[in-house]
Amino acid sequence: MSTPPFLTLPGCVRALRLETARGAFAALEALPRTGAVRGTALLVPGFTGSKEDFIALLEPLATAGYRVLAVDQRGQYETGGPVDPAAYRIDELAGDVLALSAELAGDGPLHLLGHSFGGQVARQAVLAAADGRRELPWRSLTLLATGPGAIAPDEAARTRLLIDALGTMDLESIWQVMRRMDQDEGVPAPRPEISDFLHRRWLANVPQALVSMGGHLVAAPDLVAELAATGLPRLVVSGEQDYAWPVEEQSRMAERLAARQVVIAGAGHSPNAEQPAATAAALAEFWAD
Repeated sequence: MSTPPFLTLPGCVRALRLETARGAFAALEALPRTGAVRGTALLVPGFTGSKEDFIALLEPLATAGYRVLAVDQRGQYETGGPVDPAAYRIDELAGDVLALSAELAGDGPLHLLGHSFGGQVARQAVLAAADGRRELPWRSLTLLATGPGAIAPDEAARTRLLIDALGTMDLESIWQVMRRMDQDEGVPAPRPEISDFLHRRWLANVPQALVSMGGHLVAAPDLVAELAATGLPRLVVSGEQDYAWPVEEQSRMAERLAARQVVIAGAGHSPNAEQPAATAAALAEFWAD
């Protein structure tokens, strides 16, 4: 899971609930302090993530002139959702992105970004819009630390263990197991306020959402050719290393998409949280083009 570097909202950011035709979504909105808005960006988080994963991007992107909305997907943190596992199929989550995009359209160009699993949700939204022969509402798509299909075998094995555990254990018990695993592996503990947030966020997940999302990640199809055919301008951003999809795999995906690629130095699976300044600069440059 991504770990935000801080939680205090910058002065240009506010928390809100964004109403759509498919319900309300918890969001963080950043607005430029001065000057005209150059466009709007919708940021979609990954598996076990939330809008806070993008918190360090919000102010630099707003400073660059963009209105930015980072959301919790249904089943995540402060958005919530039903107990029906079918509500979290990839096509349902893509429908949410389409509904959110409909609410944000009209304030300049609209740019769509998905991190990790959120990238595959964003991809599905683009494909759904194209299949429906609709005019695409976005000016661009950014795939951030996202791969063409299923996650790497080691990570898939860990995800299957989580899915199995969700059938017999509650979220608090699973959290305690994950913390002991981190300690055994020597993973540094975050600051207390960040640790408390990660705990609260984990407990707020809808278990059925975790099962459905995790199930998609371990068996996701390769839809790169279909995405390339949409013609939407694309950016692929990764860190220097990635446990979910090897960077080499992301590079091949970028080639197949004829997409611009940026590798963020000093970052792993979450450049948005690990190297936010460099990530924001790459995004602003792409969106400006």
